[in-house]
Amino acid sequence: MSDVKFKVDFPSEIIREGTVRVVVPKLEAFKKQPADYAPSKAPVFYNPVMELNRDISVLAFQAYQRLVGREISVCDPLTGSGIRGLRFAAEVNGVKNVVVSDINERASKLARHNAHLNGLHEVVAVKHMAANCLLSCHDAPRRRFDIVDIDPFGSPVPYLDSAVRAIRNKGLLAATATDLAPLCGVHAKACLRKYGGKPLRTEYCHELAVRLLAGCMARVAAKQNVGVRVVFSHSLDHYIRVYAQIDYGAKKADASVKSLGYVLHCFNCFHRETAKTLSATFFEKCPECGSKMSWAGPLWLEKIFDPQFCDAIAQESRRTAFRNSGRITKLLSLAKDEAEAPATYYVIDKISNKHSSPVPSVTAMLKILHDNGFEAAQTHFNSRGVRTNAPAIAVQNLLKVTISSSRQLFDESFGSGQ
Repeated sequence: MSDVKFKVDFPSEIIREGTVRVVVPKLEAFKKQPADYAPSKAPVFYNPVMELNRDISVLAFQAYQRLVGREISVCDPLTGSGIRGLRFAAEVNGVKNVVVSDINERASKLARHNAHLNGLHEVVAVKHMAANCLLSCHDAPRRRFDIVDIDPFGSPVPYLDSAVRAIRNKGLLAATATDLAPLCGVHAKACLRKYGGKPLRTEYCHELAVRLLAGCMARVAAKQNVGVRVVFSHSLDHYIRVYAQIDYGAKKADASVKSLGYVLHCFNCFHRETAKTLSATFFEKCPECGSKMSWAGPLWLEKIFDPQFCDAIAQESRRTAFRNSGRITKLLSLAKDEAEAPATYYVIDKISNKHSSPVPSVTAMLKILHDNGFEAAQTHFNSRGVRTNAPAIAVQNLLKVTISSSRQLFDESFGSGQ
């Protein structure tokens, strides 16, 4: 049966996303109970919530293409309906070819149909193969891709090794993880088993999740004598996403391994610090309050945003109009602001609750931190979060000062109420 005559044998609809029109499962038809996750129940996987993820990917890949200044090739080995790969082919200038594949035969047929529907069948090659099998077929020097996009339902770890081997030097590896329960410390054993690192249930657990994934990527790449450099990352909705440029060579791999370490955290006084290695002294007591320290890792301790790459994505965002453009602009602005800030962040509400005190605004906290000579920036990970180089005790003392100043200003403006 030809691609043109292909008939979808399940409830479906045509949707528009970006510049492409694609046939996708009509998800309501596969939701039998309120708790059902319709995308996983459909015969071909499609998740409309991930449109924002795909939008950012288009911008990031376009930014990468402009930075390298040549035509690029892209692989989407877990394609589902094909929407991700089709958008790359249609919306990223300078893409010479896109290879998409799915182990699900109905998915590969639907992706091929959608490629014809958009007139992209000469740019998009559709395969019916397991992801690791496809990537392994492209691990030879002249067969490698510039970009490999791993966007699974769950963990990307099973595909990282073959993905690294299928990327050319200076290429880009993008990986999504939707299994946040292990990464955020709800299922710590599963995180250690999958990602090779111990998580921690802290107020900044989503940043730790990004760093755990990035650390896993670095260790997997190092086994192939490949280094990684994280250029962008984000935590949105129900998933995290990491973009890393790979760099061939044993010295580059060694440098990546040296970028791994641990985050130490005191649950009593909010003190936190980073360490390249763990020592028994870390578990004796917190240097601030004397309580026992907890830890997460090994994980990535270096930057999780590259300012130049953030700027490049922002430039592409200004040229492009998406339904999610407002969210993207805000994300990129925050990411650039926090790019040079220290690892981890404080959540103002968490500290206020600890001291049973009113909650000041983030703006007020940023101002008083700056006024006292500390670095401070908001974070996209949490709208109530503040990144700063101020010690935990200083943050708590300044929070009290902020509350006191706010009360004094109120009393002066409106009186004591008596």
